[in-house]
Amino acid sequence: MLSRTLRFGKRAGARFAAPPWNSDDPHWQEIDGRLPADHVARRIVAAMALLDWSALYACYHRGGSKAIDPLLMLRLVLIELQSGRFRPQQWWKDTRENEALKWAGFGICPSRSAWYAFHDRIGPILQACHRQLLERAIRDGVTSGTQASLDGTVLEANASRHRMANEECLTRRRSQLAEACARDHARQDVADPPKWMAKTPETREEQRLRYDHAAQRLGELQAINARQDRKRRRDPKKIIVSVSDPEATPGWDKQHVFRPVYNVQMVCDLNSALVLAYDVLPQATDAGTFCPMLQKVLAVPGLKLKDLLVDAGYVTATHLAFCAREGVTLYGPWQESDFSDARDTNVAKLLHKREFTWCAEEEAYICPQGHRLTWIGQDRRLQADGDVNVMHSYRCSPAHCCACPLNKRCTINPKRGRAVKRSEHEPLIDAHRARMATPEAKALYRRRKQTIELGFADVKQHRALRRFPRRGLHRARTHLGLLLLAHNLLAYHAAVTTKSNHELYHAA
Repeated sequence: MLSRTLRFGKRAGARFAAPPWNSDDPHWQEIDGRLPADHVARRIVAAMALLDWSALYACYHRGGSKAIDPLLMLRLVLIELQSGRFRPQQWWKDTRENEALKWAGFGICPSRSAWYAFHDRIGPILQACHRQLLERAIRDGVTSGTQASLDGTVLEANASRHRMANEECLTRRRSQLAEACARDHARQDVADPPKWMAKTPETREEQRLRYDHAAQRLGELQAINARQDRKRRRDPKKIIVSVSDPEATPGWDKQHVFRPVYNVQMVCDLNSALVLAYDVLPQATDAGTFCPMLQKVLAVPGLKLKDLLVDAGYVTATHLAFCAREGVTLYGPWQESDFSDARDTNVAKLLHKREFTWCAEEEAYICPQGHRLTWIGQDRRLQADGDVNVMHSYRCSPAHCCACPLNKRCTINPKRGRAVKRSEHEPLIDAHRARMATPEAKALYRRRKQTIELGFADVKQHRALRRFPRRGLHRARTHLGLLLLAHNLLAYHAAVTTKSNHELYHAA
């Protein structure tokens, strides 16, 4: 029978092995003397010392053999990502060769599998780490979070653009895989397997599970396609899915190559270098991302967002209404797609809706010739993010349009009468247009390219993130979260150091 100590030993906290070195070790002191004072490793270590990492240690299970200190591993990961080395295999190699990593990790050398396991383990706590850092930055006066800019971009998934299948191809291959796996379980040889099929029983079983996941993802994409308007709905036979990374969505990347991609959304602070919110989504466009990203920013305690800068794709009637409810002012160009806009540049444009006067007392439009356009009905337009925009229709009498001297410039078919649609949020649209026409709004909007665009340029060019290193949506989110955590830690440390030096200078 086990003793009481052994029986209840697993209830104790997780145990971590001591690193090979400490600050008194001559090897560490030798590297410390050679490491520059402004080295990125020193700055990341100093910034991490200001935060509470108890959630990181809580990720480890109780009992078992002693694990390597996760805080030291996180230090090394953030230093590597800041240097553009983003693969766990590179981390494994660099911990044995890079002196800065040996200094920051006190000589630890985790195995290759330990780095991959750490990358999977840390993902669920990254959002809490970002929030803790932002709360401290707000408390220390680094930022108030009142002004920000939002945008998105697509990045390549770690998947082949040549291995995508539609429903017919996927069904056929799943049937062949099921038959091959059944023969494997019966310990029978698979005669002449296709070139696309894995060659061993173990890899065939993994491939079968991945194809099952791909079939589930394909069903989701077909359901999304079925909810689209008939004019925008695609042929179900042309809906395809990646079998190497089913969660990625086939779409066009920035080099105009059709491949599996992920959509990266970021909200950057206008008054500091901090990234206020981020996310990775399994879609190829920015549709339906505005409200979730704005809610992420508003959920940060102490952050009072007032102005949000976006591009034209985010400025819609429903988004203006959402911002009005949340007390946020949206800045971005309004692009209206009115039916009266001419498709052919050689054809004279028809009179725009702005040429008509809205009469609120009569709830009718007045045309340039003084005729009334009365209400004839309404329809509910489903937006990409699930919101509904109610559009009211107003039409002029055909008798007025046929006798009007402006009928050729006003409507294509005078016998039906000119029609105008008005959103239920039209007052917000008019107010937005008037605000964007002011010099103050134009000057503020020019700051957008100095924040969010530079943020994406830094991630892609300086941190070498043009393709995610591992497969799966949760791993893509983990990688982006680690990359932006390193960015925010350095930005916060630089702001705090500058502020402290400024205070010391004035005190002296």
